Amino acid sequence: MEEDLITLGTSIRLAGFTTIILAIFGTPLAWWLARSQSPLTAICIPLLALPLVLPPTVIGFYLLLAFSPQHFFGAAWLDWFGSSLAFSFEGLLLGSLVYSLPFYIQPMVVAFKAIPGSLLDAAKTLGAGWLDRFFTVILPLSKNGLLIASTLTFTHTLGEFGIVLMIGGNLPGETRVLSIALFDYVETLNYDKAHLLAAGLVGFSLLAMLLIQWLTQDRATGHQEKLR
Repeated sequence: MEEDLITLGTSIRLAGFTTIILAIFGTPLAWWLARSQSPLTAICIPLLALPLVLPPTVIGFYLLLAFSPQHFFGAAWLDWFGSSLAFSFEGLLLGSLVYSLPFYIQPMVVAFKAIPGSLLDAAKTLGAGWLDRFFTVILPLSKNGLLIASTLTFTHTLGEFGIVLMIGGNLPGETRVLSIALFDYVETLNYDKAHLLAAGLVGFSLLAMLLIQWLTQDRATGHQEKLR
């Protein structure tokens, strides 16, 4: 039981850090993708969406190579921090950021595209600077998209398996997460604990999907009311 609680804590920590970091860095990236006229967006959008279609083991394999001390990034990390990036929580976090990025970016792009440009022009005319417009106009108008993106990112990260196994392994208290623990219980025929973990993940995912459905319907209802 104590080991499962430690595993749960590692999973929540990984999902929480991934969501927070993507909210900080992914939000301005999503804004650029949604509003920029640059031809680079035509390349960046499908590139960032690759984790949606690539097998997690493919991403995990290349990240594992990049994280190893035999390659530049892994060697630089070892020199700077004195520890290997592969099979560590930090490496697991970087992998989760890559794999969960489209789950955060895409809902935010949709939310940002729905903001009328006339509102931003009006705020600019009234003297609001860029940061002022972002925090007082853009974020409030896209709060549902932000909640959907954060919920999808957290839930998706919590259920990661392939990429976690490839770059994190199964180190208790470090890289062992719920999906890995579930796999271990099934392998050892410990179905009682496997059922407990699986049911918990199903229940949490269902609640997340209900929240997303409610937010989506709420936004659709709001648009219909504005059109009346």
